[in-house]
Amino acid sequence: MQIVDSHCHIDRVDLDAFGGSIESMLEHASELSVTKFLCVCIDLEHFDQVHNLSKSYSNIFASVGVHPTEMHCKEPSVKELLEYAQSDRVIAIGETGLDYFHVKKDQADWQRDRFKRHIAASNDSGKPMIIHMRDSKDDTIEILSSERAKKGVMHCFAEDMETAKAALDLGFYISFSGIITFKSAQDLREVAKQIPSDRILIETDSPYLTPVPYRGKPNSPAYTYYVAEKLAEIRNSSVAEIARVTTQNFNQLFFS
Repeated sequence: MQIVDSHCHIDRVDLDAFGGSIESMLEHASELSVTKFLCVCIDLEHFDQVHNLSKSYSNIFASVGVHPTEMHCKEPSVKELLEYAQSDRVIAIGETGLDYFHVKKDQADWQRDRFKRHIAASNDSGKPMIIHMRDSKDDTIEILSSERAKKGVMHCFAEDMETAKAALDLGFYISFSGIITFKSAQDLREVAKQIPSDRILIETDSPYLTPVPYRGKPNSPAYTYYVAEKLAEIRNSSVAEIARVTTQNFNQLFFS
């Protein structure tokens, strides 16, 4: 059985629990069958760190992009994103999208402009997008549609079924994180039941959003197992089947 963490920030994981060793962290993950990772970039200043991880470990892959809440950083051009995306270790564009929780909608023109540049880089490179969407579902879907975004994943999905259907209709995948294990997430679990099996992914978003039973402690990619376990419970399936389907979907989206 192989489980893929389709969205994590390995460069930001607290390694103290693993003796300061990435190898120990990866070994811990493998004990829970988590053996493939997409380490997601959030700004160009740290791209080399993310990229070097992917070059050092055959089972870690990288993305390139600038997160919508990163305000005091180098602004990416389409040309720069495309140059970084030429590496065969870079398999996605992002993390990108819109976040009106941290920035008010009427003050977020710069977010929307940045988002459109990422869409252009994704379409030109043929590499899928990783979409961050918080308190911005209508604008996110509208821009993806109007800019003719070709493919990607709605990362850490926490919206309603109507929004999920709109993303699915655009050809996007839906990824669930540890949020589905939270006591307060019953509505989201109802959504997770309904996503087509060939369009679903799982992730940790580590070091953030630690799932139950480790809620309140630092997150790491190993805990993708508990996302798979909860998704299996929600969908009346098995962990092995969730692992098989989500691994197949990951490979279909990022390597086909």
